[in-house]
Amino acid sequence: MTDNLDNFLDLSDAAYEVRTKAPNRSGALPFTEEMLKDSPSGDLFGWSHNVGMGWRPDLITSDQALILTTSGGIRSDDGKPIALGYHTGHWEVNLVAKEAAEEFKKSGWIPFAGHCSDPCDGRTQGTPGMMDSLAYRNSASEVLGRLIRSLPTARGVMGIATCDKGLPAMMMALAESRDSPGILVPGGVTLPPERGEDAGTVQSIGSRFSHGEISLKEAAEAGCVACASSGGGCQFFGTAATSQAIAEALGIALPHSALAPSGERVWLENGRASSRALMSMVRNGLHMSHILTPEAFKNAMLVHAAMGGSTNLLLHLPAIARSAGLDAPLLENWISANRSAPRIVDVLPNGPNNYMTVQVFLAGGVHEVMLHLREMDLLDLNCLTVTGKSLGQNLDIWQKSDRRVRFRDILYNSDGVDPDDVIMSPDKAMEKGLARTLAFLSGNLAPDGAVVKSTSISPELYSDSGSYLHEGKVRVFTDEHSAITAVKSIGDDRVLPGEVIVLIGRGPIGAGMPETAQITSALKYTEALSQNALITDGRFSGFSSGPCIGHVGPESLAGGPIGKLRDGDSIRIEIKKDECTGSVDYIGDLKLFDERSMHPNLKEDPNLPESVKLWAALQNTGGGTWGGCVPNIKEVVKKLSS
Repeated sequence: MTDNLDNFLDLSDAAYEVRTKAPNRSGALPFTEEMLKDSPSGDLFGWSHNVGMGWRPDLITSDQALILTTSGGIRSDDGKPIALGYHTGHWEVNLVAKEAAEEFKKSGWIPFAGHCSDPCDGRTQGTPGMMDSLAYRNSASEVLGRLIRSLPTARGVMGIATCDKGLPAMMMALAESRDSPGILVPGGVTLPPERGEDAGTVQSIGSRFSHGEISLKEAAEAGCVACASSGGGCQFFGTAATSQAIAEALGIALPHSALAPSGERVWLENGRASSRALMSMVRNGLHMSHILTPEAFKNAMLVHAAMGGSTNLLLHLPAIARSAGLDAPLLENWISANRSAPRIVDVLPNGPNNYMTVQVFLAGGVHEVMLHLREMDLLDLNCLTVTGKSLGQNLDIWQKSDRRVRFRDILYNSDGVDPDDVIMSPDKAMEKGLARTLAFLSGNLAPDGAVVKSTSISPELYSDSGSYLHEGKVRVFTDEHSAITAVKSIGDDRVLPGEVIVLIGRGPIGAGMPETAQITSALKYTEALSQNALITDGRFSGFSSGPCIGHVGPESLAGGPIGKLRDGDSIRIEIKKDECTGSVDYIGDLKLFDERSMHPNLKEDPNLPESVKLWAALQNTGGGTWGGCVPNIKEVVKKLSS
């Protein structure tokens, strides 16, 4: 069938009723002589735009606030999709943005809104799109920062974001605007289904089906119900949920705002409360620089440790700190935080009961966790927050609040869950055997370090002394497709029990440092793979658990010794959960190993986009993965000038 171009040019009769002029508006802009003489033309012309979009000329002099979101998709008024977004995390954020805007407008302010949408790490798992994921964060941060600076008349900025890269990018942009008032509104969480698998478990259906552990019908039904409500980040405490918690812990989001169920009234009212808080910040001259202090970042690292946070915050929190003009946390700071603060939150995927993020919210959320940390005398209570009060004052208010009592009662009455089983006292957490969140590894395969989420390793795999030991032969893969093929296989090429999967060439230089969640999810939820470990110079989803070691440095394509491994080599993994340290070592003749060439199949991913190659080169100037994967601009300029 041949297309006829004329068909594309056909119009309805109504389309020809086109106007060439519009009627004049009544009224006039309230310019003054001083403004016309002294103001930039952009400020004057901006008012013309404002009334052009429908704002009343007599209200044009009001204070202005900018609302930035990561919104995606097009919704009809009844919530049904006209065009889908990339994920549920940004599908509903415009709803809370609307609430916030109406609150500004009711208070006599002029709200502006802009958007920079974000991709979904779950959607791009195992695809070339994942190579853009981490680089996107930096690009989005730049775009959001430019949008902030492109409205210089705004008195304050509100950022609304939800998920793995859009939310850290938003926090980086707010931190960069350090001399202005700003506030973060977390995009909330998705609800779990009444019956069925959560959004993390369901990502392993391919592996479980391949091993005969579920049927096609079971996989199809599980996939259909996993995202049970239409908005919010995933129901587990992965990177999205951890980033929301970190925003609250830093003091840039309101108390008890992280992990609220998206679309519910409590979440929508948080938008209005955040508007009131931002207007108060403007009146009182409270800026981001007053809140984002070194002490606030120490508090955030302690909350991360206490809640069992995602390893990806090792990349994001340093990037936020550096955007705020501060030094990135050092490795010893992370080790100290994890040794000081025990994990006291039982949440998916860390166990033991794997409560959902909405249940953590009902149990009291971040501020409930911080009450326990305050009792341990770990927090700096003098840190200022967006409420205009100190953290200590906020905790006093939270502890005595009716809101705290009522939500904890809802959790017990609706789900039959004791809130103190979700957010525990340190003594209770110790009785239940909860391990500390992260362990930082070294060794001859990771001279620059590596990380493992030690708290998510099954307790029975630890010895009585608190050590995890594994010696085994390695299976080396230089691309993710080959690795997941072997993981799913039940043939001769299958991964054998006890083997250590080594995935190399997945660092920033090799592949943009993509997540390997489809492999880690398979290891966690596929019974046939329960005895395997994973080591990579890439990174993991925040949902990952088990003996999965990532961020191995130097990465293989930067000459890291992990790139010298071959199939059948023996390695030894040791993780000391209480000391938050460990090692990963090649076992054999070290002299011969040092002299060995790199793996013959090791190469840059052929699908790596040019823009990601540039990002990888630039982020190396800022310390690479341990520096937050952000460039050192002075160093870049110096190198370009030399």
